Amino acid sequence: MPMKRLCTTISNASFAGSSRRTLASASLLLIAALGAYSPMAALSQTVESQNESSSALETGIGQTLEDFFTAALEYSPRLQVADARRDIGAARRRGANGQLLPQISASASLSDNRQDALNRVSEYSGERLALVLRQVLFDWRIFSQRGQAYAMENQMEAEYFAELSVVLTSVAERYFDVLQAEDALRSIRSERESVSNQVNQVERLYGLQMAQITDLYDAQARLSAVEAEELLLSSDVTLTRDALRSVSGIGVGNLYVLGENADLPDVDGTAEDWVQRARQGNHQIRAREYSVEIADRRVSEQRGAYMPRVNLIVQQQRSDLGFDNVPINRTDTGYIGLDISMPLFAGGSIRAGVSEAVSQQSIARSELRQLNLDVSEQTRLSFLRLKAAERQIEASEKLLESRTLATTARRRGFELGTVTSVSVLDAVREQFVAERDLQRIRYDYIRLSLYLRRDAGVLSSDDLVDIGSRLDQPLP
Repeated sequence: MPMKRLCTTISNASFAGSSRRTLASASLLLIAALGAYSPMAALSQTVESQNESSSALETGIGQTLEDFFTAALEYSPRLQVADARRDIGAARRRGANGQLLPQISASASLSDNRQDALNRVSEYSGERLALVLRQVLFDWRIFSQRGQAYAMENQMEAEYFAELSVVLTSVAERYFDVLQAEDALRSIRSERESVSNQVNQVERLYGLQMAQITDLYDAQARLSAVEAEELLLSSDVTLTRDALRSVSGIGVGNLYVLGENADLPDVDGTAEDWVQRARQGNHQIRAREYSVEIADRRVSEQRGAYMPRVNLIVQQQRSDLGFDNVPINRTDTGYIGLDISMPLFAGGSIRAGVSEAVSQQSIARSELRQLNLDVSEQTRLSFLRLKAAERQIEASEKLLESRTLATTARRRGFELGTVTSVSVLDAVREQFVAERDLQRIRYDYIRLSLYLRRDAGVLSSDDLVDIGSRLDQPLP
């Protein structure tokens, strides 16, 4: 199946946040990541992919992973909130830089004055115009706030990519939930058909007085149980399709399916390798590290309150009023100087602020350590479960093969009169249960591989395209 290209990305690129990226631009970065194709072929596939995605969005019906991922990028409120927070971080960084630039202000005062002095009344108008430039030369608190703003922008960037990975993984998980539910429904329908054929044979034999009534009742009870389970699995299909629609915002059409002979993605390395990747690349850990940096700089900011503040002041003033609004000849006065202030006593407020900042710093560091432990444990568990799923797939394939042979053998034995119908129905049941177990384990393997890459911070377009390329055309 020619795989449509996925228009989204999760990368461990710099979280500097110097450039403003929208949701749409974040999705288009994946195109550049697919360097395995020739430039002309990549361009052709990109145009085709964008046309197909646009078509899916216009019609409101999705079929491929790309359709749902692309729609989710525009639809997800959580991702939009994360993007807005990233904008807030950029705005705070610009505001912090602005405090270190020259601050220029102008003032004007026009007045009508009446003076009564020594029984002599005089009335006159006056004006006072001033232009003031103030430049921070040294203010440790402002310097620390600037560092906090940069760290906060990086934190918001990391949180955005963490949320992006969650959204992509969530859409993929719901996509494969639908495929698993539909496979299970097809399996139970095949089982119902097989059991129904067996019931027909038992009824025919019972009509010829070659089967007991208990065998007929048992076969009919088995058929009723299978039909009840079919209804339950049919409702599961409806629920999973609705869940996929709710997370992507578009309807669910005939999905590309995971074929019986499809190769599953390989995962190399050891558990410790993946744990190390998670510690270095997990987006949540990166965001928490920036949170610790913010706490460190906040402590520095509070301690900076003990330090002097130095400002350069340049002022130009024109006025025809003197002290107490006494009229004078118009004068132009220029002024340049240094404004130095040093706190001497603040009633203990500075010490309290430092103590609070130190406590917040301790909390941030403890939260980072806890997150490292949680992510390491979760990554190790996902890896071990993934490897266990590999072995379970091999065992389940052999089990299904043996169950299928056993069913065939018991059917033949029933035709020869050496096996009862109950034995045949048991074999049919075991065969289809083994089939659904194999389907479940294969889908669990794909989900676990996505979780593992997400926790390690290495989930990329290549992983998604690789999984999508293993899917077959929708079933009629």
